[in-house]
Amino acid sequence: MAAAPDPSDFLAVDDDLTAEERDIRDAVRDYAAAELAPRIAEWYESNTLPRDIAKGLGSLGLLGMHLEGYGCAGTNATSYGLACRELEAVDSGLRSFVSVQGSLAMFAIHRWGSEEHKQEWLPRMATGEALGCFGLTEADAGSDPGSMRTRARRDGDDWVLDGSKMWITNGTLADVAVVWAQTDPEQGSKGIRGFVVPTDTTGFTANEVKHKLSLRASLTAELVLEGVRVPADAAFPEVRGLKGPLSCLNEARYGILWGAVGAARTCYESALAYALDREQFGQPIAGFQLTQGKLADMVVAVNQASLTAARIGRLKDAEQLHPSQVSFGKMANVRAALDVARTARTVLGGNGITLEYPVFRHMTNLETVLTYEGTEEMHALSIGQAVTGIPAFR
Repeated sequence: MAAAPDPSDFLAVDDDLTAEERDIRDAVRDYAAAELAPRIAEWYESNTLPRDIAKGLGSLGLLGMHLEGYGCAGTNATSYGLACRELEAVDSGLRSFVSVQGSLAMFAIHRWGSEEHKQEWLPRMATGEALGCFGLTEADAGSDPGSMRTRARRDGDDWVLDGSKMWITNGTLADVAVVWAQTDPEQGSKGIRGFVVPTDTTGFTANEVKHKLSLRASLTAELVLEGVRVPADAAFPEVRGLKGPLSCLNEARYGILWGAVGAARTCYESALAYALDREQFGQPIAGFQLTQGKLADMVVAVNQASLTAARIGRLKDAEQLHPSQVSFGKMANVRAALDVARTARTVLGGNGITLEYPVFRHMTNLETVLTYEGTEEMHALSIGQAVTGIPAFR
């Protein structure tokens, strides 16, 4: 008879990993447990994330790890997903830090930048010496980035940028910002171009967003550009329109669908450990039927999300992944993780709302993860278009 299932991997999903993928998983998990987990509650409570974590993450090869060349590790997509899972098992802010650096800022430069952009920035970003951010979202242009108001106009041999960007992760830490701006309003979204903007450029400021109740172990900023002058070659040379930023967002969403599995797993494991230890009416609460029903629901949700991430990872490694399938994973896995977090909180009772346990922190973080990199509604419409052939975004 087969051995009893592992409570942390009930369907043995990780048994299908290669030896190299397991090594990466274990390295990230061990590093996160030793260096990040002991400090995360403090960072969350103080609404901060120290810049010096970049060097440690860079030394593991996690920054831009799925990119080739320029000092990047060049791992497969599944390995990158596993890293995101193990980082978000500690906190969504840590996965966001790595995701913005590697899948947004570095990916944009790697995919769309000139050779000069790549040589100047990517090697330093891979080590964590230089940090990047991604300026797309605006206060009035979230799900509809084509309506952005940030403008870039030619002035002689230069570009001059004016506008603002909102909800920008790592904005106050960044040395370079990838900024998307409208160059010709008459062309609509086709006039949008990307620019590589050093954050020490005159007229560029980053203001930290205060009073967040979610994703507190992450620094979020408003970027303000007032007459920011950059040379002509600061613009990405070829890409025009929303193709550029949306390709980057798709990379980030891929990391999220893996990361949500880590958050869900931690919440479930915390609830299981608590239920086995907490006694009421003369026995551990894990022995009560209603508690076991909750644990069973969580096991199913975590493992279904894990299977979804694993399958999407293999599709991406085979270069057969469609953006709507990423929408499927992001929507389904974040929804599942939120359900697990909320259920786990009820198992922990009053203790579930404290920072002594990770559950409530994950629950509040996942409310942000549900919204950023595409709301649930936008991903539902992406899936809907894929199955009907009819776009319903307007």
